Formats: sequence, structure tokens, C-alpha cells
Amino acid sequence: MRDSYDYLIVGAGLSGLVLAERLGSLGRSCLVVERRNHIGGNCHDRKDRNGLFYHVYGPHYFRTNSEQVRTYLSRFTGWADAKYRVNVFTRGTHWSFPINLGTFRQFTGNAAATEDDFKAYLARSALPIASPANSKEAMLAAVGVELYELFYRGYTEKQWGRPVEALDASVCRRLPIHTGLDERYFRDEFQALPKLGYQPMFDAILEASKADLRLETDYREVLPRVRHRHLIYTGPLDEYFDCRFGPLPYRTARYDLEEIDASRVPAGGFVQPVLQVNYPGPEPYTRTVELKHVTGQVSRCSNLVREFPSEYRPGESDPNYPIPGPESDALAASYRELAGREPGVTFIGRLAQYRYLNMDQVVGAALHTFEKLRDGTP
Repeated sequence: MRDSYDYLIVGAGLSGLVLAERLGSLGRSCLVVERRNHIGGNCHDRKDRNGLFYHVYGPHYFRTNSEQVRTYLSRFTGWADAKYRVNVFTRGTHWSFPINLGTFRQFTGNAAATEDDFKAYLARSALPIASPANSKEAMLAAVGVELYELFYRGYTEKQWGRPVEALDASVCRRLPIHTGLDERYFRDEFQALPKLGYQPMFDAILEASKADLRLETDYREVLPRVRHRHLIYTGPLDEYFDCRFGPLPYRTARYDLEEIDASRVPAGGFVQPVLQVNYPGPEPYTRTVELKHVTGQVSRCSNLVREFPSEYRPGESDPNYPIPGPESDALAASYRELAGREPGVTFIGRLAQYRYLNMDQVVGAALHTFEKLRDGTP
């Protein structure tokens, strides 16, 4: 580690790595500081003892409609096409999800039900709420009471640790509803996983950046010893300002890996019918992921990752999901105002912006931020 750099980058997730690589392409010197023991942030993946991939911090399904993002990342990885399929397990049954015509046929027991039948049901069932004030009202206005209770309420309350009516309408509005037989969870044009896993892609980005890296290091330890022209901060927004106005609310989760030997895997090679199964019932976990469905790996063994959501406690866990709502929005706005007046610092990424961003949005924002930094307008 040198004693002077052009850029000190806090965090080795997607935002930090992409900016390190882009700035490095201009010959700028960068030091990337990461408090975890690996790069890649929450997208980090690895192999279990049977050689099968799993996502350490829950599933990260890459998809995008941005040609710029796809072209950029393709410099560092090949791709394996992926069809992300999700079920909901409740009432002893696996249901097609997101809600689609197939789900409606299961729900009604009518295998001949048409798309028009489903649309008519939704029109009858949806509550007349023109401007939903919260997530409960948003789902009742979309699907009505029966489907809301069956698929959404229990899962959402487990995931967020609060009543659905206490959540901003945007939380559940992100969930798609298909009136046809389209069972895809996402409709983005490009859906794939890095062919050799996320970690080799991150390693390639870091290598191309020629940046120095310090793992298991808090950037505050480095600040007094390293001069830099500009700071790029991707950590929690409130922590940068020592939680001056109080902590921003997050949800976090524990992810438990179960490695499954061949003797316990059914003849078809999988232990659950699709990649991801959601659990809206009394189970303490919200979902299980069997990544083997989309990696293309062939093995008699398999693995499952179970996700157990919980409250975020600084120093005890990692912040995962910003919780949108009037109070948190107002608090975040106060911190963003401070950030806007902080000289020589760029705040970028899900945590630093306190926004729920998909991976392609994070990469796109980093590429856009690079252009601004290059032009001298951070």
C-alpha cells in the first residue's frame, strides 16, 4: 500500500470494483478498502464441499435490458443463460409464481380457465383503491383479498418484520402479475449468470483495475495514513455521518447452507422443483434456493440455501434491504442533503444512496458516475 492515491474507494462490491476498473483505465491510482474478507459484496459466491456453487448472501439473479451494462461485464466473464423459476409453497402445494394463468388454474381447480377468465376474476376481486397508501392496499388493489392472503401477506411480513400496511406501496408493487402462462420471474431481455461464477468475474475486474486492495479493513483506519484526491464511498449512508440524525432502518438476513449428498437427492437430480421456493407460512425462513437449477452443473449432489430475515443491528449483522416508508425516506433525505455538501466525496451504491437497486442498475450507475468523474463533475 502506498501513501498516496488518486482515489480511495470504500467497498469492494460492484460499485467500487467497476469504478476502480474504469478509473484505472485512465491511469488513475486507486486503493480499494473492504471490511469483509472477500470482494464482490453481497454478490459473492463460492463452491460447497461437493463443488457446487451457492450464493453466500442469498440469490443474485443477473438480468438487464441495458446493452451498455451487458457489454461492459462481458469483458470479464462469459455467460450461462438462466431461466429463473420461482414457486410458492403453501397449503401443502407448490404454486406457480409470480401469479399467472397457471396459478389461477391451480387456485380454481379449472385446468381449462382462460386468460380472459383470469382477468375477469381480478376485475371482480381487486379492491377499488385508486391511490394505494401502503403495500397492503397496493396488493389488494391488484389481486384482491384471496390471493393477497394466500401468497403475499405472510411472506411480506416475515421478510420485512412489520405489518404489510406499514410498508411503502413500492415494496409490493415490484412483484409482477402475469395474466398469461408466462412463468418467468423476470421479463428482462438478458437473463444469465456468469459462466464460472461471480467471483472470477470480480477477480477479473479487480485485476484489470490495477488497484491496490485492503481486505478486513475499516476505511477509517486508512484515512489518517493515505492521502487521496477523491473519496468514493459505497458503505451505509448514515454510518459515514456517524448516524448524526439516527440510524437508517434496514432488514438483514441469515443464510444457511445445506449440502445434500447424493443419497438424499431424488432421481431427477434436484430436491425442489424450481430454482427458488417462497414460504409465506409459519416456517421461520422466507425462501430456499437450489442454485444447481441454473448453473448447468451436473452432480448427483445438490445444495439449498435457506434465508432467515431479521432486524439489522449495527455491529452484529450486515445491512441488506433499505426499508422504504415516510419516516425512512425523510431521514434518508436529510443524510442525502449532507452528502450533497460533502466536498471531495462521491456516494454511490445501494447502501450509500439508501435505495433498492438491482445489480445492473448498480453497474449502470457506476459507469455513469465514471463519466462524471472523468469530466470533472463528481
